[in-house]
Amino acid sequence: MINMPLFMKYSFFILLFVSFVPGKSSQAQPPRGPFVISPQVSADRSVTFRYLAPSAREVKLGGSQFGASQLPMQKDTLGIWSITVGPLKPDIYPYSFTVDGITVMDPANVAYFPNERFKASLVDIPAEIPMVHALQSVPHGTVTYEYYPSLEGSTGSVVVYTPPGYAKNSKEKYPVFYLISGTTDTEETFFKVGKVNLILDNLIAAGKANPMIIVMPYGNPMARIAEQKGQPKPADLLSREGEDAERRARLFETDIISNLIPYIAKNYRTIEDKDHRAIGGFSRGGGQTLRTAFGNMDQFSWVCSYSSYLSSEEMEKRYSHIYRDVNKTNQQLRLLWVSVGNEDFLYKPTTEFLDFLRTKGVNHKSLITGGGHTWMNVRNYVSETAQLLFK
Repeated sequence: MINMPLFMKYSFFILLFVSFVPGKSSQAQPPRGPFVISPQVSADRSVTFRYLAPSAREVKLGGSQFGASQLPMQKDTLGIWSITVGPLKPDIYPYSFTVDGITVMDPANVAYFPNERFKASLVDIPAEIPMVHALQSVPHGTVTYEYYPSLEGSTGSVVVYTPPGYAKNSKEKYPVFYLISGTTDTEETFFKVGKVNLILDNLIAAGKANPMIIVMPYGNPMARIAEQKGQPKPADLLSREGEDAERRARLFETDIISNLIPYIAKNYRTIEDKDHRAIGGFSRGGGQTLRTAFGNMDQFSWVCSYSSYLSSEEMEKRYSHIYRDVNKTNQQLRLLWVSVGNEDFLYKPTTEFLDFLRTKGVNHKSLITGGGHTWMNVRNYVSETAQLLFK
């Protein structure tokens, strides 16, 4: 007979009982498939993508930046489909898989593209010399998710970056840069895809940018109001011009001027005058930027439009004050920036907007780059403009 303390006898009995209970413990767990690593970035900047789908008939890699828009993948004996592409130019790329005609994210990858619709996965190809958006050994700021009282009794959502030293320097106040994403993007996109926090960390550490607060709101308040009222999401804009586009832009303008700016002023240590307030945006967010800034010239001295424009007709209809008293405008705006890629589908109307500004004598800076309507370009534009703001 084994002599053991009472608590050990009970523990031994419970262990035996659990071991023999059918259908419990580890026996209830479904069988695990092979461990999949994807994406796998090699030293030569080639990338291997993998997707586990033993029963699939066909799997393709989606992403035109890898060559064709849909690249066939090969299946091994374990049911893992794979393909190797590259070497690729250092940058951050969105991608997806198409499995028997259905587009899916990469389940092995935690990095994704925030969007109202499909959320693509992201792969980061590092450079030998770290790019401006790379995580580097420098002091880092803080990213905070916030909620604020918004339009029609709704609750707005916003992501806020505060620079390194913000918490420690409790008496210091900072300028603010309001930064707005594009159509179907969310308040997270400039953070998770644009890497704005890392860009500013690196520029501030290098002495190239002044410390600033960056406020990244959700650019579609109409959809948020509908969602919180249990109503269907409004249809996407059919055009970037016209009454519907202008009406939605005015709704956003009302929200940022009447609700968001006061909320940020109340909850963060901001310098509350127009010379310490900037606004910028990409695509639809760039149009919202221009309309909000031109409609509230007493609020912003720094205006940054990335891959966006306003038509001559809209300028003449709603914002003629910008060029009719051009000397006043040039005194009010310390920076009006417009940038676009020469392969961007908005290249032509954006350059026409630049021609309009030039003809009317409105001071501005412009940057025409290669490439299209991509976040690769946007990260470059943010980096360039951040070095000009509040100086």
